[in-house]
Order: sequence, then structure tokens, then C-alpha cells
Amino acid sequence: MSRYIRPKVSGARVFFTVTLVDRGSDSLVQEVDLLRDAVRRTRAERPFEIEAWVVLPDHLHCIWQMPAGDRAYGRRWGAIKARFTMAVREKYASDDGCRPGLSPAYPKMPSELPVVRSGRFAGLKPGLRETKREAAVWQRRFWEHHIRDEADFAAHLRYCWINPVKHGLVERVEDWPYSSVHRDARFKAGMDLA
Repeated sequence: MSRYIRPKVSGARVFFTVTLVDRGSDSLVQEVDLLRDAVRRTRAERPFEIEAWVVLPDHLHCIWQMPAGDRAYGRRWGAIKARFTMAVREKYASDDGCRPGLSPAYPKMPSELPVVRSGRFAGLKPGLRETKREAAVWQRRFWEHHIRDEADFAAHLRYCWINPVKHGLVERVEDWPYSSVHRDARFKAGMDLA
């Protein structure tokens, strides 16, 4: 079985899909301000450009332009995930001050990771890495695709914009509030979304 090795391309334009452990959760839109703050703080430390972004209830898609000479998007995602998780823990910490995990005040966050469905570790149920203070909020990995050319970029940009419609959350892309479509002049110029 082959192992996935990420391309070592600095300054790349990359499409990402990042998912919560609980695929039925609405935590990302419920706590979108915490997610925005995690992204803002991470960008302040390790800059990158956001070409597109859409936050759905249990996952998100985005396109980043990495700075020239930099390919460390994994570190950025680690920081964003950690900051979001810590902020949620802080917000929903129990009144007695104990924070062994997420409190009962926020029951939608799972307390354990699900069984792996495919790939090298299919059928296994990974435990939380307590030494790393891991919480079962995000799936451990993310999916990325390096954008090859302008046609590939346009296809992934449309995918970001149309995703809330695809999932039946809204009927028109402009009706979804958690999308970069609102700031992007290309949408206003009539880019074909079909």
C-alpha cells in the first residue's frame, strides 16, 4: 500500500477540505466567530492569502495562496485547529474549572474518534493522544489539492461557492452567509456557476 507524500512546492495555490469528526454536527457555523479568530491569529503569525473560503456546518473548503518560499500549510492547519478547539473548550468549560474535555454544556462535540473507514488503518479506532491534549473535534488529517492552472483554480473556486447549494443548505450561492463569494468581485461580474 502506498503512502501519501505531500508535494514539496513552495508558494503554491492549494485547495483544502477540512472536516470535523462528527459529520452531523453544525459546530462550525455555530462557532464561526471562534473559527474566524483562529484563522486571523494564525495568519498574523504565518501569512497566507485566502482566495476562497466556505464554512459549512461540519466541514469547510478553501483555497490558499502560500507565500513564495513557504510550503508549511500543515503547520497553519494545525494551529487553526488547535486554536479553534481551545476556544471551544474555553467557552464551554464547566463551572468547577475542570476541563478534561468538552463540557456537557456542548454535547455535540464527540468525545472519541470514529473507526477509520478506508486506507491503511481501515477498521481501527484510534485513541486520543492525551499527551498532546488532543480532543475529538477535527478529523486528524485534511485533504489538499495543489492547483495546476487557471482552469483548475476556476473549477475549485466554483466548487467552494456552490457547495452550500450542493448540500441543500440554500438555493442560491449568495444566500449562504459563510462564504467568500460575498467579497469576490468575480461573482458580481457574472462568473458561470453551473
